Amino acid sequence: MMRNALQLIGSFAEGGSERQAIQLARLMKERGRYNVHVACLDGSGVLRDEVERMGFTDIPQFPLTSFYDRNAVMQLNRFARFLREREVEIVQTHDFYTNVFGMAAASLARMPVRIASRRETTGWRSSAQKFVERRAYSLAHAIVANCNAARDQLISEGVSKKKISTIYNSLDFERVTPRAPMQRHDAISLFGLPGDLNAHVVTIVANLRHPVKNHPMFLRAASRVRDALPQARFVIAGEGELMNPMRAMAEQLGLSKSVFFIGRCDRIGDLLDLSDVCVLASTAEGFSNAILEYMAAARPVVATDVGGAREAIAEGTTGYLVPSDNDSAMAERIVALLRDPVEARAMGERGRQVTRQKFSCEAQLERTQELYDRMLARVSTRLRQPLGATDVVT
Repeated sequence: MMRNALQLIGSFAEGGSERQAIQLARLMKERGRYNVHVACLDGSGVLRDEVERMGFTDIPQFPLTSFYDRNAVMQLNRFARFLREREVEIVQTHDFYTNVFGMAAASLARMPVRIASRRETTGWRSSAQKFVERRAYSLAHAIVANCNAARDQLISEGVSKKKISTIYNSLDFERVTPRAPMQRHDAISLFGLPGDLNAHVVTIVANLRHPVKNHPMFLRAASRVRDALPQARFVIAGEGELMNPMRAMAEQLGLSKSVFFIGRCDRIGDLLDLSDVCVLASTAEGFSNAILEYMAAARPVVATDVGGAREAIAEGTTGYLVPSDNDSAMAERIVALLRDPVEARAMGERGRQVTRQKFSCEAQLERTQELYDRMLARVSTRLRQPLGATDVVT
């Protein structure tokens, strides 16, 4: 008989944590070793249709307005009751809000295996949020970190390394595959760029909701690159409330005719295929999905040296790492790649090989199921100790 496992997702908005959670649910459903359920805190978002097409049509929602009101207590009890009724044995959460809510409810329901997650290092949470999340981690039997940098941050915050398993994000290569072969002028037209076929295209894929994505650094670097290579064009793919401030900054830097805000991108494969260099400018990260997408699409990467970036990028081989907020260093690396397209292409191809070898969906699925099996085995033999050793996937 298959065991019941549940993935608790914050929402179906386009985001790295959401996409990784949905991808894991799909992989586990396809493999068929566990009976997989999906639940959420917020049922809205552009990814919901995709999830329903996977066969997850009965998705209960447990909406929160706060962790500290009557509704939160009601939702905790609802979720705990749902877990017992469905005979769920494994609950896995994927971000701050689901960690806090999910571990509390799963503990209330006495779930035998409770797995939380850590997907960032620093720069995301207030002191109060960190305190609450530490309480959630204390209720978890295991914590999945998506890179060694996130694991090390957990340890520095007092979490026992015996609880932590490092399981890297994975990439679905279909996501970065162009939908159909097209000429460059057609791709340029698709994304609303000027018709200059010789223009260099530098792309950043990052939401415009969180300041840690540091779009100002990207724009300052773009200004420097434009001064060196006037034909360069810069594409910002992502949506959020910071878009208008970033538009204003681009105009102040004289970049209004060089920078293009395209919003949420449904055709990421076509966009990356058009791009000559791809960028990450964040001041903090866990393990960046964008970096994996860039590399899988065979694009050379220039990224800030934060979080787990150096666990994906081999400096000078598959990309370049620059100090956080150093737009001069970033611009220098971008210009060097644009001026040497042969090396840029070779760097991109090496990156694609690395992603296939180290960050496949199969590797993520195997490590996750190994963790589930190990935790259930501990339950069945009544060993209530935490994980015996840190499990690092390399």
